[in-house]
Amino acid sequence: MNAPSSPDPGDGVPTVADPLASPPGAELAVALRGPVLWLTIQREERRNAISHGVIAAMAAAIAAAQGRRDIRAIVITGAGSKAFCAGADLQAAQAFTTDYSEPQGHVARLLRVARASTLPLVARVNGSCMAGGMGLLAMCDMAVAAPHALFGLPEVKVGVFPAQVLSVLQHLIPRRRLAEMCLTGEPITAAQALDYELVNHVDEDLDGRLQWLLDRMLDKSPAALRRGLYTMKAIEAMAFEESMSFTESQIALFTLTDDAREGQLAFQQKRKPQWVGR
Repeated sequence: MNAPSSPDPGDGVPTVADPLASPPGAELAVALRGPVLWLTIQREERRNAISHGVIAAMAAAIAAAQGRRDIRAIVITGAGSKAFCAGADLQAAQAFTTDYSEPQGHVARLLRVARASTLPLVARVNGSCMAGGMGLLAMCDMAVAAPHALFGLPEVKVGVFPAQVLSVLQHLIPRRRLAEMCLTGEPITAAQALDYELVNHVDEDLDGRLQWLLDRMLDKSPAALRRGLYTMKAIEAMAFEESMSFTESQIALFTLTDDAREGQLAFQQKRKPQWVGR
């Protein structure tokens, strides 16, 4: 499958020549480590605030990875240990958009691409996660955080509101706690984020816990994970009867995959499955 085309230069988004490779000094480092694609925001001096270039490159990389069967998961993180992502770069001339005539903003495009992903997205929260950084966190399927990480929606402090972030965050946090974060702009600790179920794990050994989580996905059926994520995302907005009708057909399709046949045969033969990813 060919990689998706790069954004049109005319819409104000920087073009991405090869979405699964990054030149030295790029604001978003794109690296394949075994079966895991790592997307690292390289703007440590700006607390990994997201520029339009970072957003475009991240969206392009996630979209391109969907057609690669050798990629099994995507990790999103920030450089250094102080910040995961501080949100939009407020020092930029146009922090939130480059063209107000465009009906779809750059962040919205990224969130749509993440929503459509059938590869698991895992946030490695290595430090402060604020504003738009909370959007990056929320668009991921799972998250691991360092104990010193802080989480917040401080947009009201600069006269705006985390509108787009709410599209991916509203179903993760209880409404009253979310309202408090949005309306006061006050941050929460990693321990509170774990209590709010905003992250899966908080660990001093951030990379050790991340690898622990990845290992428990990477030995499972690639076909089951792809179709499973598709199913989970599809039914989130469905009423019960619609969901039941949809999943009735999906479970039949699960059983028709080569991985399903191999998994059942391996179970019967008491051996480790040899997944083919189909």
